[in-house]
Amino acid sequence: MTGTSHQGSVDQAPVDQDSVHQGPVDQDPLHQDPVHQGSVGGREFRLFWFGETTSLLGNGIAVVALPLVAVITLHADTFVVGMLTSVAYLPWLILGLPAGAWVDRLSRRPVMLVSDAVSFVTFASVPAAAWADVLTVPHLLVAAFTGGCANVFFTTAHRAYLPALLRDEELLAGNARLQGSESTAEVIGPGLAGVLVQAFGAVAGLLANALSFVVSWLCLRAIRTTEPPPLPPPALRRRRLRTEVGDGLRFLFRDPVLRTLAVFSAVSNIALTGLSSIEVAFLVRTVGVGEAVLGAVLTLCGLGGVLGVVLSHPVSRRFGTARAALAFQLCAAPFTLLFPLTGPGAGLAFFVVGGVGGGAGVVAASIITDTFRQRYCPPDLIGRISASAAVISFGAIAVGGLLGGALGELFGVRETLWAMSGLQVLSTAILLFSPIRKMRDFPESERAILAAGTEAAVEAERAVS
Repeated sequence: MTGTSHQGSVDQAPVDQDSVHQGPVDQDPLHQDPVHQGSVGGREFRLFWFGETTSLLGNGIAVVALPLVAVITLHADTFVVGMLTSVAYLPWLILGLPAGAWVDRLSRRPVMLVSDAVSFVTFASVPAAAWADVLTVPHLLVAAFTGGCANVFFTTAHRAYLPALLRDEELLAGNARLQGSESTAEVIGPGLAGVLVQAFGAVAGLLANALSFVVSWLCLRAIRTTEPPPLPPPALRRRRLRTEVGDGLRFLFRDPVLRTLAVFSAVSNIALTGLSSIEVAFLVRTVGVGEAVLGAVLTLCGLGGVLGVVLSHPVSRRFGTARAALAFQLCAAPFTLLFPLTGPGAGLAFFVVGGVGGGAGVVAASIITDTFRQRYCPPDLIGRISASAAVISFGAIAVGGLLGGALGELFGVRETLWAMSGLQVLSTAILLFSPIRKMRDFPESERAILAAGTEAAVEAERAVS
């Protein structure tokens, strides 16, 4: 399961110079050595993309298979189903901040390789236990938690590693392709999960998820790109972990744009996870759909993510990155109000339309804001800044999963859907009453501005020739 996170005069969007890059631009190791950077069409990124796409497809299957194992195989109640989402993201609250500092001290690829190996063992243990007839709810919860721990390190390293693979001007296209893979996985995964569950049982989906981590591991091993040395100054390695964690937090909370996105992401993720954590229980128990129909409905909902990938780049170029991100979130939120209107038969259309509309807006905004963070944050701090934002964002997912399950058990699943969709609509006020509302584009670092100027010069030269 995944989740996403979302800085004078506001009109000019000035940036605190102390929080931008330390030292002159020409000292950036990522821009001195071309070995460290490539394009989205290069071998290294394609390997990375294929491995990540396969892993995301496994996650797309697990999003349906994991709660189905709880509901069908173990006959768990709504609270336990919600807890599965909560414990999967609980590691972000425990490990998120130190993980960011550790990742900035280490080469990112080995961290991702170890994370993939741990994830494989963890999720392969569930079907093994089920086939041995010893699977229990505690085992399922421990697997979700352990997989979440591995995900903390993989996600933090992944976000910091991408700028080493791609030039700044290629980051938006790279993020769009990765987000496109995630959206495609959300389309294909649930339907494939439904087929696997009907043919081989609910735990078969988790085996497929485990095998996807093997493919990801093999692709990462094949990448030949040399990463820039982590934390080059020797004195920096001797700094206390608490100090390094504080650097990322200070950068995040002193910057008005990053701070706004972090707060909005937290509230939005509580609402969206409160919805998604109980959607399988809602569709199976309240609406009465079978496994095949469940997979079909969630597959159709995933088309919204694909639409968001298609729209993100042209809309942000036409209207500006900040305006586009704001518009996408404002348009997406009202669609969540359709979820609790869902009923049997034709009533399933409410769920599908809500999923498509809401998913398109959220995914498009996520692509734009993720690219902003990667282009804006200093390379030596990006792991800690990403981890700080992720702790807030994914920590909120842990709260949302627990809240959705608890409210669903106490007051009813449909009533909980109404509460969570209402919260999602209200969360957009955080963006409306922030500096982002008056911006056309998000601010950029000196490094990104230099890269954009270089790209424009190359395009102009090509046009003249």
